[in-house]
Amino acid sequence: MSPSGSTLILPIFPLPDVTFFPHTLLPLHVFEARYRAMVMDALARDRRLAVVKLRPGYEATYAGKPPVHPVAGAGEIVSWERLATGRYNILLKGECRVRIERERPSDTLYRVVTVGRLDDVPPAEDVASVLGRIREACGRLLKALDRPADLLDTALADGQPPGAIADRIAAAVLPDAALRQELLETLDVTKRLDRLSGALDGLVNELLGGRE
Repeated sequence: MSPSGSTLILPIFPLPDVTFFPHTLLPLHVFEARYRAMVMDALARDRRLAVVKLRPGYEATYAGKPPVHPVAGAGEIVSWERLATGRYNILLKGECRVRIERERPSDTLYRVVTVGRLDDVPPAEDVASVLGRIREACGRLLKALDRPADLLDTALADGQPPGAIADRIAAAVLPDAALRQELLETLDVTKRLDRLSGALDGLVNELLGGRE
């Protein structure tokens, strides 16, 4: 994908309560006619599209152009299956955050926008301590849910950028759609990690009924 600050033209897939983070995989079942057309067109071009979260109240105007959040996740369709019904199962690989700059006139049923790519603001100082807290909170969370202790090992693995760890854990663990969108919009990696750490602690405490 293009470098930071560059302008792209992408189709958007507006969805309720779905956040598409970089460094993650997102499976989707595409059944509406306009979005089946979007997938077909994307596959004929560069296989790229953006997934954007609908704003509250979208139900009233969903048939038209409901309001969406300005920051979305963009990525590539890395695998797809067209079913006998014409529907698609697709798998998206997240590549970057983008900010929607304007909607473009289009003769398609789906929406096409101009976006600017957004890159992480890397930590100015060592973030090992907050990463340690996140790993510890994930361990406590898995124990509270009675899930395998190594379930999140890939997402938490050393050797990847701290921002990627934050994105992968947020996508895998956090149930709050508003919080996921907030983290998608947080470009400062240190702030993102701090916010994620606090959210994980709160989630564990809620699951354990305040017994921690």
